[in-house]
Amino acid sequence: MKKLILLLITATFLSCGSSKVVRQSQKTIKGDWTLNNITYSESGNYNVMLLNDVSKACFEGSTWSFIPNNNTGIYTINNENCTTGDRNFVFTIQEIDEQTGLYDFLLKPTDAKNKSVTNQGFRLELSQLSDFDMQWQQTVSVDGKPFTINMNFSKL
Repeated sequence: MKKLILLLITATFLSCGSSKVVRQSQKTIKGDWTLNNITYSESGNYNVMLLNDVSKACFEGSTWSFIPNNNTGIYTINNENCTTGDRNFVFTIQEIDEQTGLYDFLLKPTDAKNKSVTNQGFRLELSQLSDFDMQWQQTVSVDGKPFTINMNFSKL
């Protein structure tokens, strides 16, 4: 009887937690990734500072490590022409629509103890995720028109 009650409590707890899509995406995102390239929806030269940190050129080739069991991670800027080094962050994956499985990726830069200095975060669309590739999209406004930044990752 005790085992049955424990099983029911566990099942109730799990059903109230993350959706199946979110749990699967957390499992898939776990590990190390490289940010291969960043593209824009419009042609032209743009001076974009991503995550209020560094430019597109600095982010390309950066390495990212995701630890979903505590929703933390580290990205490392490797380009020697930039401010190199590790940056800590916390992240959350939120499902937007159960029918389509679309979800948002919320990223908040932190210090090494996972405390936010600026209390600022970034909402990105996790537009594609597989065992090998991932794409984030962020839509901003340029001259009153939508402008999409695509960040393309591959798993190491």
